[in-house]
Amino acid sequence: MPTSIDMIERLISFDTTSYKANIQLIQFAADFLSGLGADIRLTYDDNQEKANLFATIGPADIPGIVLSGHTDVVPVDGQDWSSDPFRLSRRDHALYGRGTADMKSFIAICLALAPEFSAAPLSMPIHFAFSYDEEIGCIGVRRLIQDVTSLPVKPRLCIVGEPTEMRVIVGHKGKKNVRCHVHGKECHSALNHQGVNAVEIAAEMVTFLRHMQKHIRENGPFDHGYQPPYTTIHTGLIQGGTALNIVPAHCSFEFEFRNLPQHDPEDLMAQLRGFAQDLVPEMLAVDGATGIMFDEYNTTAGLLTDDDDEAAVLARQLSGNNATAKVSFTTEAGLFNKAGIPTVVCGPGSIAQAHKPDEFITVEQVKQGEAFVRRLLGRMVRS
Repeated sequence: MPTSIDMIERLISFDTTSYKANIQLIQFAADFLSGLGADIRLTYDDNQEKANLFATIGPADIPGIVLSGHTDVVPVDGQDWSSDPFRLSRRDHALYGRGTADMKSFIAICLALAPEFSAAPLSMPIHFAFSYDEEIGCIGVRRLIQDVTSLPVKPRLCIVGEPTEMRVIVGHKGKKNVRCHVHGKECHSALNHQGVNAVEIAAEMVTFLRHMQKHIRENGPFDHGYQPPYTTIHTGLIQGGTALNIVPAHCSFEFEFRNLPQHDPEDLMAQLRGFAQDLVPEMLAVDGATGIMFDEYNTTAGLLTDDDDEAAVLARQLSGNNATAKVSFTTEAGLFNKAGIPTVVCGPGSIAQAHKPDEFITVEQVKQGEAFVRRLLGRMVRS
C-alpha cells in the first residue's frame, strides 16, 4: 500500500487550482477507497466538472467521525517557484509543492491510512469528506453537507485537517463578501447638477465602512484569542467612471466582514443599508432610475466550539496537546458546525507556508499527522 508521502506525491500531481476541475483527483480517491470496501457518495457542481467525495468505512447505522479536507489549491500564476509546483520535491526534510501544506497532505494521510481502517473491526464509521472550491468561498462543501445531513444517521463529529501544526482550533472568524452597485445618472461634468455621481456616492459608503471599522477597533466586541481581536471590515475592489469630464453613472465596490463568531455580520449590514437608504432620496430627486443595490454573494459561518465539547476533547487527546486556539482565517469547519456536526480544526503543516511560492510541509509534520489519525483509529476499534 502507498505511504503518506507516496500519496502526497500523487495528489500534488493533480492540478486542482480552483478555476480548474478536480474530477481526476476525486475519481482517483473514490477508486482507491471503493477498492477498500468504502461506500462512496459524490456531489457535483452545476457543470459536473467538480465534485465532493464522502466515503464511509465501517457500520453506517452508527454516528461516526468525519475527517475533512478540501482538494482545491490557490493559483501559482505569477509566483516564482524554484521547482515544479505540481511535482513533489523533497529537500532538507521538507516536501515542496502546491497544496503540500494547504491541504493535500492531510488528505494523503487519510488515504494512506484508509487500509488500516478498512482492516480494523470498527465500532463506528470513519468518514472521509473531500470538497471542491474551498479557496474561493467554501462553496463545494455546502452541497456535501446538505447531502450528508439528509442521511438517516448524521455524523457524530468532524475534524477539518487545515494546517494548524497539529494545534486544536476551536474558533475561527466568519466571513461575508458583498458587492455594492451604485447606479447614478451620467451627464457632462460642467453640468454636474443634472447628474448623480455614482463614484462619489460609493466613496461615501466606503468611508462609512471605514468609520464602522474604527468604531469596532476602539469599542469591540473583543475576543483576544484572535489577532486582531475584533471583527475586521475591508474594502478591496472599486471600479467606476469612464472619463474625467463625465459624471459617472455606475460604480461598484466589494467589501468583506471577517466577523468574530459571536458578532453577527447581519447587524453590520443593517447599519450600512441604513446609511445607504439615507443617500437615496437625494439621488432619486435627480432621477428616479438611480439607486444602490447589494449583492451578498458569499457568507461563511464562523466557528465557536466549546473546549469541553466532545470534538475538542477528542482532538486534544489525539494531538497530545491540552491547549486550544483560535484563528482569524475562515474554514469549512464553521459550516459543518452550523449544520449540527460538532467540529474542530486540526491538521499538519503551517498556514504560514500556504498560498506562497515554494509551499512546503515538513516530514515531521506528516509524521505527526499520521500519529494523530492512527490514535483516532485506536479509539474506534471494538474492544
